[in-house]
Amino acid sequence: MPSLFEPLTVGPLTWPHRVVMAPLTRMRASQPGDLANDLIQEYYRQRATAGLIVSEGTQISEQGRGYMDTPGIHSDDQVAAWRRVTDSVHAEGGRIAAQLWHTGRVSHESFHDGELPVSASALPYRNRTTVRGADGRPVRVDCPVPRALELDEIPGVVDQYRRASANARKAGFDYAELHGAHGYLLHQFSASDSNVRTDAYGGSIENRARLTLEALDAAIEAWSPDRIGIRISPIGSFNGVEDPDGAEMGLHLASEFGKRGIAFLHLSEPDWAGGPQLTDEYRVQLRAAFPGVIIGAGAYTPEKAERLLTAGLIDAAAFGRDFIANPDLPRRLEEGLALNEHDPSTFYGGDHRGYTDYPAYTD
Repeated sequence: MPSLFEPLTVGPLTWPHRVVMAPLTRMRASQPGDLANDLIQEYYRQRATAGLIVSEGTQISEQGRGYMDTPGIHSDDQVAAWRRVTDSVHAEGGRIAAQLWHTGRVSHESFHDGELPVSASALPYRNRTTVRGADGRPVRVDCPVPRALELDEIPGVVDQYRRASANARKAGFDYAELHGAHGYLLHQFSASDSNVRTDAYGGSIENRARLTLEALDAAIEAWSPDRIGIRISPIGSFNGVEDPDGAEMGLHLASEFGKRGIAFLHLSEPDWAGGPQLTDEYRVQLRAAFPGVIIGAGAYTPEKAERLLTAGLIDAAAFGRDFIANPDLPRRLEEGLALNEHDPSTFYGGDHRGYTDYPAYTD
């Protein structure tokens, strides 16, 4: 069986190893315009030795924005800004995927000219998001009760994913990953506790999965199935979504993804946020439902990754916080080198401190 440091072919590309950089929101885009900038370019360039970098969540429209200073991929200027990032990663021999993000109700009216964020249903829920405070620094605020998307608005949302996938290709990304996890818009539609619709997008598992699959098909149409991945979090509580039948929905979605021949399924596991560990029995079911490349993510250690790789239950492992503090993480893991400690106070917003100033290992 393969190890963490053996090559992996994913779609048209072969990665030199299986250590993936997980998507990490860092809130450092330039304003106005939600633009990737020189600091973001340097951050990703430093981490280009990852088997694959999955970018921070990148909103597919103004409607999809939910946090301060997160980059977008829906304007020409945003595409051009991301092109400088992907060129830098490629110049270092790396590969990078754009994570396509619509936050849905995990947002605030201040991002939408006073209008309410949208969701599957207009349900009150407990969650917070991050806006800019009076001092310019991030501040947490309560999310409002969203408004439900009207049935005739949903094709427009699907088209946002189509255009974002085309823009990711234009910006030089190697893949696009749809964010269907963590209580954001696609997850809000697929989860029964955030979706009480009675139309074609609510009720049964098939109906609640409809928007995710339509968005996925639109992204595929705009590019190619072997360039598209998707992230789901089938068990666990995220951003106010409890998702009581998420395990069953996860298997249904995985089966549908397998029929489409997509590049990869990115599985976000609940224990990174204090939830339960996935059982091996459930992993076996997921593997049977989706025969393609599975990236595991969530509180991973090299030991956990190697165990699941050896068991054939994942094909690659994504690391988050360790990649924040260790731009050369693959080398450190392979050679058993000490890791830099990360500074949580610099995770969100700010400048180069805690972002591009973590050193690579020196003998």
